[in-house]
Amino acid sequence: MSLSLFDLFKVGIGPSSSHTVGPMWAGQRFLELLESQDLFSQAGRVKVTLFGSLAMTGKGHATDIATLLGLLGERPDEIDPDSVDAKIAIIREQKVLNLGGRVELAFNEETDLPFAFGESLPQHPNGMRFELFDRDGIQLISKVYFSVGGGFVLCEDEIELPADEVVNHPIPYPFETGRELLDRCEESGLSIAELVLANERAMRSDEEVEANLRKLWNVMEACIERGCRETGELPGGLGVKRRAAQLRKELTDRPEAALRDQLSVMDWINLYAMAVNEENAAGGRVVTAPTNGAAGVIPAVLAYYHRFVPGADENGIFNFIATSGAIGMLYKKNASISAAEVGCQGEVGVACSMAAAGLAAVLGGTPEQIENAAEIGMEHNLGLTCDPIDGLVQVPCIERNTMGAVKAINAARLALRGDGNQRVPLDSVIETMRQTGLDMQDKYKETAQGGLAVNVVAC
Repeated sequence: MSLSLFDLFKVGIGPSSSHTVGPMWAGQRFLELLESQDLFSQAGRVKVTLFGSLAMTGKGHATDIATLLGLLGERPDEIDPDSVDAKIAIIREQKVLNLGGRVELAFNEETDLPFAFGESLPQHPNGMRFELFDRDGIQLISKVYFSVGGGFVLCEDEIELPADEVVNHPIPYPFETGRELLDRCEESGLSIAELVLANERAMRSDEEVEANLRKLWNVMEACIERGCRETGELPGGLGVKRRAAQLRKELTDRPEAALRDQLSVMDWINLYAMAVNEENAAGGRVVTAPTNGAAGVIPAVLAYYHRFVPGADENGIFNFIATSGAIGMLYKKNASISAAEVGCQGEVGVACSMAAAGLAAVLGGTPEQIENAAEIGMEHNLGLTCDPIDGLVQVPCIERNTMGAVKAINAARLALRGDGNQRVPLDSVIETMRQTGLDMQDKYKETAQGGLAVNVVAC
């Protein structure tokens, strides 16, 4: 399966790539299906049923809102986050939904957007069934989609196909494993970033590749800046207050303190990650990196490189993204980036591994050192559970991103002190992560039924 960087890194709105971005894209696919079969003119009622993790933590993750936006025809990469409340208010107050912007239908959330609590479809825990009925109540079409992590959406037929049949772009340097990635680098004489970008250029023009990379970084930077400005309480009723703005004020008001504290750079890294994930929790615009729940790790480490590493430049930023993307592809292909499947090791753990690799690359690491950095980043996140309090992407998610960012930097530094030869190869740690996810109880997989989610009162 050949993935693109821009499959892995997507621009979308918070708070969750699997619960927000995925359902919106599923809505887009359903509308395209209706268009292809000329069913809009016959539409009398639409119904979407949410299963598994989408039901269990859907309210906290705004899955209901995302699904409604998808049915309206809104795209996660284009919608203005500030417009969402007004669009949803119309549906809820008037009990009318403008399906795809084409036909107005009576819509009752209680019956037309049911949460199937405790019921999961066998193929994946993030399932959703879209149904369209005519004006006499006769079902015209039914389609099941799965939000498989990172904003990826597969229909029932696709999820049952072998991985290499789902996406198939002809590329010059295919790789399925970490070992193959290193072999391709050795054979071609290319760095990991050069190899990945060569593959990208086989799918799109040089100008498009560069523009897409620049857009990703611009969205990340804008998210950090906005997160550092905004104040107040995050939505959802948990009472979590934004902290990034105050932390930034403390750091900028007393710059001389940095001269006394050699670890003050860590405060800035924490700030960047916190700013992004507070924005995500508030429904702001983020980049899935590789998911929304882990969206702060890579931007924080990239901002550290950009602002604290001498000689940092745009080319380095592009190489960072390309290198981290290569590592993310390996997890996507051989394990999972869905917390509903493998816990938070598949989100913050993968983001930490990706960021460690990206930083090692721009600090001059060899492909072997880069792979080692990625391995270290995941090895010490194995078993990380997903246990959001009240189903909200706030506690422990926001602070967990700060820890993932700092850990990624340490992983890169450890790897660069070695020669790239490690006892545990990256492929082994990816397989271990996959097996650990299979063994993990469902209550620790984004269901809010275990861990902190049940041991801390949500009030």
